Amino acid sequence: MDWLDVVGWAGSVVLVWSLSQARLLRLRVLNLIGSVVLVGYNAALSVWPMVGLNAAMTGVNAWHLYKILTTRHDEATYTVVQVGTDDTFLAHVLRVHWADLAKFNPSFRFDDAPDRAAFLIMRGDEVVGVLFLRPAGEGVAQIELDYVTKRFRDVSPGEFVFRSSGLLTARGYHRVRTPPGMVAPYYGRLGFQRHGDHYELELADPPRDRDAD
Repeated sequence: MDWLDVVGWAGSVVLVWSLSQARLLRLRVLNLIGSVVLVGYNAALSVWPMVGLNAAMTGVNAWHLYKILTTRHDEATYTVVQVGTDDTFLAHVLRVHWADLAKFNPSFRFDDAPDRAAFLIMRGDEVVGVLFLRPAGEGVAQIELDYVTKRFRDVSPGEFVFRSSGLLTARGYHRVRTPPGMVAPYYGRLGFQRHGDHYELELADPPRDRDAD
């Protein structure tokens, strides 16, 4: 086996491996890498139909990556919907994802506590995240659950609950606190400050309406 065969096999392995990825961003990155490698491999062998196929796959993956990366912080792409903690659809979402959810939020218990607030993060008609908050006194919102589905875990859609203008401040919250020891937190990227075993975020007041002045 010469070096060119090694390159071809390596590209094929990466391409197949990409299809086993549950995370959308990771799938597209690996598929793009495998496609680019196979473009070079087939071009070296003058197998032009395969060059065309993999060039097309490279273009498709590049386009999808562009869309993912340019909309990951776009409030027009993701919608935050508050639901009741006794909502049957919310219960269904939690039940479907419970095994995965428990890996990252092992202390979370689902019950209809009266002071809890629950939010679904939507991308179109798909649920991509679930967030539970409860008041912890002095204007503090304590996060009890911050879960993102596998497909969108590299995108961190939970940030839209914290960024949406007035969503939490309208409920009297001025600070958000994460659970202690949460597994694989992403809060540092969102402006949260670390305090011992948890993170905290000071919420900015929403912009004032000039017409109200």
